[in-house]
Amino acid sequence: MFAKATPVALATLLAACAPPIQTPDPLPEPEQVTMAQWASGCEPWDEWDKPAPPFRIHGNTYYVGTCGIAAILVAGPQGHILIDSGTEAGAEVVLANIGKLGFRPNEIATILHSHEHFDHVGGFAKLKAATGAHIAASAAAAAVLRSGEVGPDDPQAGTLDAMAPVAVDVIVADGDVVRTETANLVATATPGHTAGALSWQWQDCDGRAGCKTIVYADSLSPVSSDAYRFSDHPAYLAAYRHSVARVRALQCDILLTPHPSASKMLERAAAGSLVGGMSCAEYADALEARLKERLAKEAAGG
Repeated sequence: MFAKATPVALATLLAACAPPIQTPDPLPEPEQVTMAQWASGCEPWDEWDKPAPPFRIHGNTYYVGTCGIAAILVAGPQGHILIDSGTEAGAEVVLANIGKLGFRPNEIATILHSHEHFDHVGGFAKLKAATGAHIAASAAAAAVLRSGEVGPDDPQAGTLDAMAPVAVDVIVADGDVVRTETANLVATATPGHTAGALSWQWQDCDGRAGCKTIVYADSLSPVSSDAYRFSDHPAYLAAYRHSVARVRALQCDILLTPHPSASKMLERAAAGSLVGGMSCAEYADALEARLKERLAKEAAGG
């Protein structure tokens, strides 16, 4: 919800000789781009900052990211929710795409994250400055956002670019709900790829196509620096496996992921619908297979 202006005495206004309130310039007519058109302009595992047009996913949920990195907008009459920003350069694409849909940056009320790496949250500082939105993050991710650098416990520590630090306004815990008038987004803690990773689930309804359960599942890929071994961190590995199991158990009519190609979003979009095509269980199976392969490599001395 947007905060209401504090009432000010009429005499104060007159003394200040305030100019009349200016009506904002009208936005252009919203672009009407189909998801198939979006897919036709992008490649599998495309460049992170490559511009792509926005499109409606279902109901009030929109894709506003680049070809290579997802950003998801859940629109509401009194304030929108944005998940992820892309890189600092990618955030410019996100802002432009929000405008192309007919929304204004200052209508973004809350910014959420998937995981705390610069390719997904590197534009948070830019977006916060442009929108005035609150940033909500898990406790582990908040420490990274505030410092601009991942901690030494991150599997990819020492290999990632730093990012502009940004203030975090709200700490999100597992099971917390972030609401708009159109959807309730439920946080699921899914550490593994990073310690602070979150996945999000919500239901969105369209008068013609009905209601669908949408899941924005975190990457959960076993990627690390050359020196890191998941098998050397049994508690972290146990949490990682639990996260994969939690994703497997989620109901999802529409699966979205921070890297679109991780869940075959381009192929599904090219077919004209993101409904089905890959379930949360199938996504979890693919993640589990990659983790088992990584652990076998570590056991073999790789």
